[in-house]
Amino acid sequence: MSTIDIQVTVEAGDWPAEEALYETATRVLGAANAYLSTELHQPFPAMSPELSLLFTNDAAMRTINAEWRDKDKPTNVLSFPAFPLVPGGMPGPMLGDIVLASETIANEAKDLQRSSGDHLAHLLVHGYLHLFGYDHIEVEDAEIMEHHEIRILATLGISDPYEGQSLLDTTKRQ
Repeated sequence: MSTIDIQVTVEAGDWPAEEALYETATRVLGAANAYLSTELHQPFPAMSPELSLLFTNDAAMRTINAEWRDKDKPTNVLSFPAFPLVPGGMPGPMLGDIVLASETIANEAKDLQRSSGDHLAHLLVHGYLHLFGYDHIEVEDAEIMEHHEIRILATLGISDPYEGQSLLDTTKRQ
């Protein structure tokens, strides 16, 4: 199983210290890597691929979302793969970037009655799967992606984040 070289940057927002975020990311994405390797036989490069995590606020996320997706609003997480990848394909030395927005994540966690830590873990896994080519635009793809998210989170003792939601709701969110 491959490890990941994770770079953490806190740009803005109400986040824990970078060291705590790094520990969370290492634990959560380590579980995702283990699942991808053992359950999906995902290949990894010989050297640990790099991943950049940017923790920011809603204002910055709104700007990024408008620039890259033509959506003038903040969102919880955005993923930017370094190279296009289909599920099961070999990633390059740089996986890409994941950007997370503090206010949106905190508000969603409250609305969903989940701990902020569990919600952050879910969004890290969600963003990470995007870097490996998983998506949720089509219902069939969303079912696959959500199945993997649920199973990865279960290895961390985190309950199903989609429980009580319809698949149509989850595909419309992004």
